[in-house]
Amino acid sequence: MIEQPLGSVIEGSLSQGLEVLLHPDISVEQMRVGKFLVVQGIRSRFFCILTDVSLGTTNPRILSNPPSFEDSLMRDVLAGSGTYGKVELAPMLMFTPIEKEVQVNAKTKNKDSSLGSFETQTSSDIELLPVKTIPAHFSQVYEALEKDFRCVFGWENDPIRRNFAIGKPLDMEVPICIDLDRFVERSNGVFGKSGTGKSFLTRLLISGIIKKRAAVNLMFDMHSEYGWEAIREGKHVSTVKGLRQLFSGEVEIYTLDVESTKRRGVRDAQDLYLSFDQIEIEDIRLVEYELGISEASLDNAEILRKEYGKSWIINLLNMTNEDIKIFCQEKQGHPGSIMSLQRKLMRLEKLKYLRTACSHNYISQILQSLKAGKHVVVEFGSQSNILSYMLATNMITRRIHASYVKQSEKFLQSKNIIDRPKQLVITIEEAHRFLDSKIVHQTIFGTIAREMRKYFVTLLVVDQRPSGIDNEVMSQVGTRITCLLNDEKDIEAIFTGVSGGQNLRSVLSKLDSKQQALILGHAVPMPVVVRTRAYDQQFYTEIGPTDCSEWSDKEVLIAAEVAKTDLGL
Repeated sequence: MIEQPLGSVIEGSLSQGLEVLLHPDISVEQMRVGKFLVVQGIRSRFFCILTDVSLGTTNPRILSNPPSFEDSLMRDVLAGSGTYGKVELAPMLMFTPIEKEVQVNAKTKNKDSSLGSFETQTSSDIELLPVKTIPAHFSQVYEALEKDFRCVFGWENDPIRRNFAIGKPLDMEVPICIDLDRFVERSNGVFGKSGTGKSFLTRLLISGIIKKRAAVNLMFDMHSEYGWEAIREGKHVSTVKGLRQLFSGEVEIYTLDVESTKRRGVRDAQDLYLSFDQIEIEDIRLVEYELGISEASLDNAEILRKEYGKSWIINLLNMTNEDIKIFCQEKQGHPGSIMSLQRKLMRLEKLKYLRTACSHNYISQILQSLKAGKHVVVEFGSQSNILSYMLATNMITRRIHASYVKQSEKFLQSKNIIDRPKQLVITIEEAHRFLDSKIVHQTIFGTIAREMRKYFVTLLVVDQRPSGIDNEVMSQVGTRITCLLNDEKDIEAIFTGVSGGQNLRSVLSKLDSKQQALILGHAVPMPVVVRTRAYDQQFYTEIGPTDCSEWSDKEVLIAAEVAKTDLGL
């Protein structure tokens, strides 16, 4: 098939992108922000994304006396000579032929030769490289073809990589894949304003991770949307399947609100309770704003912890005012601060999942499920208020992370693949509340985000306010999948630490409000705008159940070798 050129490169720079003059027979209305085009240079083929569209004239007098709308002949005469369309392109990648020297046996070339000598020949191969230059003047611009997308993004059934089709380009029917191995090895984010489909997109990603067995997942399901069923937005009320229904043998649901879970008809959900003696001062510090606790009260909490150990909250709640005064006289505490702390902590008694003491360690049970290759969804039900969500999420994550640190240190010492912990992805919603710049250095989530894959634990943060996340943490987010955002601060936050982010601002602001996303970062070779894959009956059929919940020995061996390489072993 002969490609039809769309325009010619007339100006540009490596930092600002390319300016392309459209040919007269190409309508500017065919050009959409986010469209993929290729520029054929003298030696390389440049894969580009369209970032802006504009109109121009060769003579300002045309604008002062424009042809009437009915005069189509005059408009056709002016098209290309007096008026023209321009587009701006941001080059992302370049296909460059690489010549390699190949040794060919001379005997195979000449049957009469009895010698086993070798001749050197050259063969050309195509290499995908980051853009370090730009094409020459008047290089022709073409529509990106399916073969171009295949070269850049691969295909889903790649036998070497764990690729997962996340969507398709805006104007083509070719799958865009993300590399799940690269995706799970760093913390990632799903962003977008309310109602843009973040939850559906998150379910797509986690389904891919489960299907391809790239990692095990721990999902803190604040609004009970991931585990069982969720309501689909639209005129007609309908439901979509949860992860437990898609992967029944591999996903376990734990609930902090047993009654709510039963009312929703969730099957085989397991109870989850936490106790006061599991709460540490670091957990209270995370929710000090929600509880209204002062810094002075937290200082006095340290005195109580030194005296009573793990049972410091139980002892405090059982104290009378007289007991507090006596305690302060003996231990040099402040009665007012401790009394205030006692009043504020009484709010915790209303949380359904908190007990004075638990005979069973539910967090250890979750950890055992993760070690067995199971994926865990923690539902909150009616306990989805911010105080409850932040407290439980932090308590569980801190202990699981501590266990992973011990496992990782054991693996570093033994270098035995049996000791390697499975890669873990922790999904949290309302992420800015955990990763705000004021508290990020005190929370376990800030620690995980900065550690990258050091201890085989990464985050998948879901949020509608990326500007509320600390800049240092945002710069460590490996892959960013962003639906529509309107706030300038949020758009600016998305491109924190991204080179060439200015060219993509207009692309992000022009997304549709539903089923479109800009993907950029570690798991894709270049930024790409996609129509996200539908989460519907067709997807249920395509994703299907996996063969078994356990990782195969080959997968564990491959993962361990990758880990050893990354850790310098």
